[in-house]
Amino acid sequence: MYDKKLKYKILSIFAATVMTFTAITPVWAEEENLEADASGETSSDTSEKSAAPEIAGLTYESAMDLSFAECFDVYYYNDGYKLLDIHDDARYLIVPEGKEAPDDLDPEIQILQQPLDTIYMAATSPMALFDAIGSVDSIKLSGLDASGWYIQSAADAINNGEMTFAGKYDEPDYELLVGDDCDLAIESTMILHAPKVQEMIETLGIPVFTDRSSYESQPLGRTEWIKLYGAMMNKEEEAKTFFDQQAQVIEKLKDFTNTEKTVAFFYINTSGSPVVRNPKDYISSMIEIAGGRNVFADLQDDSGKTSVAITMEEFYNTAADADYLIYNSSIDASVKSIDDLLAKESLMADFKAVKEGNVWVTDDSMYQHTDTIGELITDLNLMLTGGSEEDMTFLHKLS
Repeated sequence: MYDKKLKYKILSIFAATVMTFTAITPVWAEEENLEADASGETSSDTSEKSAAPEIAGLTYESAMDLSFAECFDVYYYNDGYKLLDIHDDARYLIVPEGKEAPDDLDPEIQILQQPLDTIYMAATSPMALFDAIGSVDSIKLSGLDASGWYIQSAADAINNGEMTFAGKYDEPDYELLVGDDCDLAIESTMILHAPKVQEMIETLGIPVFTDRSSYESQPLGRTEWIKLYGAMMNKEEEAKTFFDQQAQVIEKLKDFTNTEKTVAFFYINTSGSPVVRNPKDYISSMIEIAGGRNVFADLQDDSGKTSVAITMEEFYNTAADADYLIYNSSIDASVKSIDDLLAKESLMADFKAVKEGNVWVTDDSMYQHTDTIGELITDLNLMLTGGSEEDMTFLHKLS
């Protein structure tokens, strides 16, 4: 049981930070399903690596070699210091164990003091990457309970008492975070829906790191975030080895024959609007690699979001003749049959894919598996070429 003084301290800080704390507007889907829909911000051009920031008292040595990721850079300085530069968001200085942050450090640079061994993982997509480098044991607090994790090591850690459910991203257990000496909260872009929560966590002295891997336009760019987490956990070699293996898998898949068959990847939100993938999104890239064509390849959208809500009329006009429909069950798990889909929108009975029985759904676990992107690409190719559903991992055919 927590000390009452600790509880009162948290409550007093909370009251001082937010004089009138209103309930956070609920979002209709959880982060592991929604991905990067949380932000309306656009991302700037990050095709060229920015110059390494000068930090007084430190000597710049090198920059991390990145092949696909465009949303971050990692810079190395003397004595083991590292700077994580998350483009269009924030910068974090990793301070090695036993050392201190330099004097006169830019106040906008957040400090991550190693060892980072009590992490609150409120995001879901990084968990697979932590698992791949053997660092799940550094995550002591979780934004999901055991039943919500499709990463077995995370579910096992909670069931074994090695990891504790500490509340969802928008309702964390502040008392537990402080009582367990949490040294880092890793959030998804869903935290943008809950700015008061982020403010409260930071007021308690816990730095907040926002994972923006879903903004990557290439699937391997998203997976390459394992290198950033490798730098965070001093496991660069493990991260590089894993990423290189995944890159080899994708290299073998790039020769899939172009079928010219069109695919509409979508779901219908609570307002009844179809939500499709931005043509520059990594899911759209996967469809292309698999030998298909995103039917919304000509969609014009400058919001910077990976998913775009459109009118049913626009969806009908563009996707009615699509060869395949893929319903994103990772977001809306209510569609279990074609009848369920038609119950949402009866007009879809006229769609070519519905008439021909080419309607598919994703597995609920898809977004958590950032470490096995080759499997989804393979599934898409099998779908496009009439392969067996038994050989698929993340796609299932509706009847």
